[in-house]
Amino acid sequence: MSREDEGDKRVAGIDAAIRVVPDFPKPGIKFRDVTTLLSNYKAFKDTIDLFVERYSDKKIDVVAAIEARGFIFGAPIALALGAKFVPLRKPGKLPGETISEAYTLEYGKDCMEMHVGAVTAGERALVIDDLIATGERAEAEVVECACVIGLVDQKGQEKLGGTPLFVLVECEGD
Repeated sequence: MSREDEGDKRVAGIDAAIRVVPDFPKPGIKFRDVTTLLSNYKAFKDTIDLFVERYSDKKIDVVAAIEARGFIFGAPIALALGAKFVPLRKPGKLPGETISEAYTLEYGKDCMEMHVGAVTAGERALVIDDLIATGERAEAEVVECACVIGLVDQKGQEKLGGTPLFVLVECEGD
């Protein structure tokens, strides 16, 4: 896990804009609330700008974002990169044929689905979320997984099966 922008002062502003809510959604969890980041224009813009700067020369064809907060970051990044946007949704939310992938969260399990054919073989994909999650199964080449927040003690990199991971803000989990 690396954060090349560690010296960038924008990262400190992003970190400061993220509220920590203790004991949510259950006792012992420190929930990182990005709604406070979203209500801070500068921090939100800096977040998008840092991702766009990182991926602008990586020939990204598709930005796949994980429901729901990943959509908030993924859509503007896709627009800025000139890439298509693919939502990765919770089960039963997409019409038509889907593929699914189960994964473990820091406080439970979940599953994501996307439409069959949403990405095609050989496309270069960026997977984005607000908090580190596991990778998605598709025929595209996943260039990198990226998130705003990485929980150091959750060892998210190990869950990605060798896919590179970029994290803006690293935090202690519990």
